[in-house]
Amino acid sequence: MAAPNGAAQPNQGFPTDRGMAFAAQFAGVYLNFSPADAQSRASKLAAFVADGSQPQYGWDGFGKLAAVAIQPYDIETTDSQNAVVSVAFQSGARRFLLSVPVYYSGDDAGKRFVVSGRPAILPAPTPADLPQVAGPEVDEAAATELKPQLEDFFKNYASGDTAGLARYLAGGKSLPNFGGALTFVRLEKLVVPVGGATRDVQAVVTWLVPGGATPTADANANGQGNGDGHLEQAYRLTVEKQGDKWYVNDIRGAGRAVG
Repeated sequence: MAAPNGAAQPNQGFPTDRGMAFAAQFAGVYLNFSPADAQSRASKLAAFVADGSQPQYGWDGFGKLAAVAIQPYDIETTDSQNAVVSVAFQSGARRFLLSVPVYYSGDDAGKRFVVSGRPAILPAPTPADLPQVAGPEVDEAAATELKPQLEDFFKNYASGDTAGLARYLAGGKSLPNFGGALTFVRLEKLVVPVGGATRDVQAVVTWLVPGGATPTADANANGQGNGDGHLEQAYRLTVEKQGDKWYVNDIRGAGRAVG
């Protein structure tokens, strides 16, 4: 039941987590069909719909649909036994929602669920407008000092050379590493804000992503062979200066881009 001004309603006793999981599992079957697998789809749908329902639950057996990235999105409860679950999914280049009416039998009747009516595909919300955020005042001198040290840090972080990595970690610190799953290519961008001996910096790194199980023999100067790819990612590192050298205390995802 919708609340005034879009406020969320209590679940009214309906088991929301289990109901949303049931609807998402149903969506994985319902949203994927082609004539070649019609019989298999009908047998799978029977686990979710009421006895006597049309075997394909509204599909005429022609056409194709493929859905991926299927996830529970929202739920609107009517009472302790009825709800409409929204399931997010992607088909082709677009995101959609599937609205699934669900009935819950109640604790005394086996805690079971069933799809209680025809689903409906709806367009998903478009991406939010992201306002610009001003970047911090930067310390170019510190960035110049840090860059070669962080390049070596990321090289060892990728390769799994724990001894090499330890040279760039603050005392008593240890970090898990990629163990060779990725290869460091270059440090694309480094933002070092003005501050004291300890700072949070942002680094944009390019990794080489192997195209096969083993490195290719015809790698170029960047270590990139046929089928290999490049992937840019952003990190936030807490660094600490001791003497004339910077050391890494921590590394995590950078969060929102600035500047």
